[in-house]
Amino acid sequence: KAIRKKLDETSNLEESEKGLVEELKLTYPDSKDYWLHSEILEYIRKIKTEKGSSSSQTDSKDEKINELTETLQRLQAEFENYKKRVEKETVLLRKYASQEVISKLLPVLDSFELALKNTNADKEMHIGKASGISSLCSETFIKGIQMIYAQLFDVLESEGLIPITAIGKKFDPYYHEVLLQEHSEKEDEIVLEELQKGYMLNDRVLRFAKVKISKKV
Repeated sequence: KAIRKKLDETSNLEESEKGLVEELKLTYPDSKDYWLHSEILEYIRKIKTEKGSSSSQTDSKDEKINELTETLQRLQAEFENYKKRVEKETVLLRKYASQEVISKLLPVLDSFELALKNTNADKEMHIGKASGISSLCSETFIKGIQMIYAQLFDVLESEGLIPITAIGKKFDPYYHEVLLQEHSEKEDEIVLEELQKGYMLNDRVLRFAKVKISKKV
């Protein structure tokens, strides 16, 4: 029992085996006691096997822990990327959620602008021809139309609608669409006339401005 206890407390089994064999020879010089040799040596080999197995199991556990740690880190990174992507998509969705409705309202804006433009032209042509009462009614009607147009535009502007500046600008294919060209003394590709107003929704082109540009003589 003392010898086994000594073995259990010993970390270097190779040295223990050699030392114990020598100790056994001195302690039990008679051959009849040599049966202890085999028992002790068998016990040493058993401990070696158990410790080797334990070491192998420990290595296997360490590998599994490392593998699981790497998997967890990868999943965390993928989840963070997923969160960022969803947040970005949510921001874009909110930013352009009204795009379809605003696109459908652009022809209404065009109609208002055309009506106001023609109304002002007619007013200039008929100054002095109408009675004071009809003239007053006409002005009131025009102001009413202007107010409705202004309210509609304010609502759309609050949603991110921005008119594209065209007249006098250099033609830009990212914002302008050329429908006509006209010989001019101005340098090439200057916008001379806006045939249809263009708009942006925040930082995205909603409708290209349809323009007539110059062609230098």
